[in-house]
Amino acid sequence: MKRLQLWARQLWMDESGQGTAEYVLLIAIVVGLVIMFKDKIMGALKGKIDETTSAMGQITPNGN
Repeated sequence: MKRLQLWARQLWMDESGQGTAEYVLLIAIVVGLVIMFKDKIMGALKGKIDETTSAMGQITPNGN
């Protein structure tokens, strides 16, 4: 019985997989947020791409 208690205590105190679990949880949260706000993110990106394209159209080859 003492060996079982010692094993259970060591298992409870073992933190070797904690870092991996935290990274997986963080990735899951980020993916969830991206899915929730997909339309807003796409709208903002499209606006910036359009703005950049418009600015590039104003550049002339001779630097004027």
